[in-house]
Amino acid sequence: MTATTTLLRAPAPARPATERARPMTREEKKVILASSLGTVFEWYDFYLYGALAAMIGAQFFSAFDPTTRNVFALLAFAAGFLVRPFGALVFGRIGDLVGRKYTFLITILIMGASTFAVGLLPSYATIGWLAPVILIVLRMLQGLALGGEYGGAAVYVAEHAPQGRRGYYTSWIQTTATLGLLLSLMVILSLRVWLGEADFAAYGWRIPFLLSIFLLAISVWIRLQMQESPAFKKMKDEGTQSKAPLSEAFGQWKNAKVVIFALLGLVAGQAVVWYTGQFYALFFLQSILKVDLFTSNVLIAWSLILGTGGFIFFGSLSDRIGRKPIILGGCFVAALTYFPLFGLMTSTANPQLAKAIETVKVQVVADPASCGSVFDPVGIRSFTAPCDVARVALARSAITYSQVPAAAGSTAKVVVNGKDVAIDSAIPKSMAAFAAAAVEAGYPKAGDASIVKVNGFFSVFADAAALKLIGILTILVLFVTAVYGPIAAALVEFFPTRIRYTAMSLPYHIGNGWFGGFLPPTAFAMVAATGDIYFGLWYPIVIALATVVIGLLFVPETKDRDIFTYEGAKK
Repeated sequence: MTATTTLLRAPAPARPATERARPMTREEKKVILASSLGTVFEWYDFYLYGALAAMIGAQFFSAFDPTTRNVFALLAFAAGFLVRPFGALVFGRIGDLVGRKYTFLITILIMGASTFAVGLLPSYATIGWLAPVILIVLRMLQGLALGGEYGGAAVYVAEHAPQGRRGYYTSWIQTTATLGLLLSLMVILSLRVWLGEADFAAYGWRIPFLLSIFLLAISVWIRLQMQESPAFKKMKDEGTQSKAPLSEAFGQWKNAKVVIFALLGLVAGQAVVWYTGQFYALFFLQSILKVDLFTSNVLIAWSLILGTGGFIFFGSLSDRIGRKPIILGGCFVAALTYFPLFGLMTSTANPQLAKAIETVKVQVVADPASCGSVFDPVGIRSFTAPCDVARVALARSAITYSQVPAAAGSTAKVVVNGKDVAIDSAIPKSMAAFAAAAVEAGYPKAGDASIVKVNGFFSVFADAAALKLIGILTILVLFVTAVYGPIAAALVEFFPTRIRYTAMSLPYHIGNGWFGGFLPPTAFAMVAATGDIYFGLWYPIVIALATVVIGLLFVPETKDRDIFTYEGAKK
């Protein structure tokens, strides 16, 4: 045991067996329902934008070409992730000063109102440049609200939970991100089928945003019925509130080091496993394996339905064996199995692509001095050097390639099975030329019959490949539930009541907003830089394994802490 771990560990009070065994009271059920339901709606609001980014780009960035408008749409989406830690600071401070209940009542009002406003916002064609500016402001408001919502909900539930059952109680909060994603996917899929693609693209995309007003009304009504958390009331009655929670949480090393260990030894690995299992898996299906939008969303939706119960299972298990072994174990197993699971996903979803990767030889032959970096995690760079244009175009076409050095000053070229293919200065034209040559050599073309495809939500049961993919995706979701199920209880237990909301929210949102939120574009940038469709998996693997090492060395087990009396790390 390290000296740091000794400093962080608090005495473990005895837990009465009756406290652990008793059933959940009616009031506790109301607390969990109020917190979880509101948080589901918050995540639903947040995910809508990501699922509809392409259509939003066409509406609000129509002055630009399709590629550029998609870049701006994704940057607006990223803005929501970028500001989440700042929301954690703002609302965490309010939560520790004013109270848990009123703070996350404010956050849901901000999230719901800004989401509803996106559904009403006129397009670029109507109000010009004001449309994208207002859209980005609304996205930032969503990110700020989400930065305060999660911490408030997790703290509120944990401070109502009986000793020894915090993992189980807070695991219901952990289901909300997945349920919010599932709800957004189901609403979008239903509207696409009901309205048809043309009407949905024209106006139907606004309906999911407008529906959020009803979800907002339900959430606010439920939360208004709730009382302040007992831990906060106890602290307030005793007069032990922090007068400056930000400076106490981050300005004092005894607390700041706990924040750092929580981030690097738990949350960073949890975040990349979560985003790999849900978001990068969806991106991989659509952008790399060329599975159509409807099919990929149906497959992900089924995996979420089948795997969501894992949050409750692992949260409850963490009450018995600890938070640390489950979270770190999930990170470790996920890191060891990502390559075989994604390889199996490729051979199942697009077997012709899997075969082509092995049999079709694609090379970028160029003077190494003429090739620059193509690392472009946020998609805003423009490429002009032929070598760079070729590599970016091949990566966007999901064509695996290798780079071969050529003589100094020679002209770059792409060679597909020994046949030279000219590089056009425009990436879209190069993509078309490379795709045609690759298809001729054995790559599948878009919409190829060998690529898995389903026509309805329940038609997956008649398709062996679809069922196999759901199995693979469900395994990835179970990894998510293992690392995410116990994380709320662990973070709540890390910090004393007086700074709990502030201190736990920041590492959570840096980890999930930055480490996790930027995973899909960063992983794809790594694919573009190497020509290997699996290379992006090194991003979550390295971070997950680093979290395992740091967590083992520096993170204490916290399941037996009494959070009503815990005073924090010792000096």
